[in-house]
Amino acid sequence: MFGPVLPVAVTAVFQDLRVFTGNAHPALAEDICSYLEMPVGEADIFEFSNENIFVQYMENIRARDVFILQPMASPVNTRIMELFIMIDAARRASAGRITAVIPYYAYGRSDKKDQPRVPITARLIANFLETAGVDRVLTIDLHAGQIQGFFNIPVDELTARTLISNYFREKKVKNMTVLATDVGGAKGARSMAEGLSVPLAIVEKRRVGNDDKAEAVNIIGDVKGRNVVVVDDEINTAGTLVETANIAMKHGAASVVAAATHAILSGPAIERIEASPIKQIVFTDTIPIPPEKMLPIFEIISIAPLLGEAIRRIHTGQSVGALFNGAH
Repeated sequence: MFGPVLPVAVTAVFQDLRVFTGNAHPALAEDICSYLEMPVGEADIFEFSNENIFVQYMENIRARDVFILQPMASPVNTRIMELFIMIDAARRASAGRITAVIPYYAYGRSDKKDQPRVPITARLIANFLETAGVDRVLTIDLHAGQIQGFFNIPVDELTARTLISNYFREKKVKNMTVLATDVGGAKGARSMAEGLSVPLAIVEKRRVGNDDKAEAVNIIGDVKGRNVVVVDDEINTAGTLVETANIAMKHGAASVVAAATHAILSGPAIERIEASPIKQIVFTDTIPIPPEKMLPIFEIISIAPLLGEAIRRIHTGQSVGALFNGAH
């Protein structure tokens, strides 16, 4: 899927590559290393009774090309701090290069100063990562593209939209329309619609009152009698998703399914989804979904081959962008 199969002789190039994982998503690290045909690096990472985090690498990483996997999943602030400490420990162990593999980058909504006296937390996290000693960042579908510009180091942003598009293409859904939850999400939705050669529609919203709350009022485009796929980068409390599904059905959609890269699913998300007309939601496994939140309508696509191939290309000095444009 991601390029030519490597001959056995090339496996020697991995002798200086090490992939480690924090406690956020060890299962994803196992899948990535399975793709790379190598073991997950050994590290001891835990919290003391006073909530202080301890990290120790259990193998030599001097001059190694170290990749640290850690999505900023729940509990978000603990996982972020764990990542900072893992980076610092790797730097102090004289790692040759440190790449933070962050499938989900938290605080992505805090990307600008849109109110008086508020922080730009996404930038603050970038500053912390650089101060800790990271040399490169590998991530997937940032909530705001400008976050790449918050870094003074290379940032490779992958996208899961191709994988999600392939899923729906293989399903051969007829009369499909891709629906963006708002104008801000239209770019990603348009890319998927073009990839699937299907129409695009966009939910039009208006601001209500002074609490900055948006309400869906109309759909730009035609969804009547269509099988609608609602596309977004993440599903948090599912309020926007369910509202979008309801307005699609109100405008005569035949059915509604959804797709998102990141399954955050916080607060009332599960209850809202269960009470909605949504028939299916396709996620990737950038964030682990706890068993108590795993609904029968969820379909999970593995992101491990994409991340594994990106890691291989970074390590061997090949183009990461070639994953999406066919170049070598």
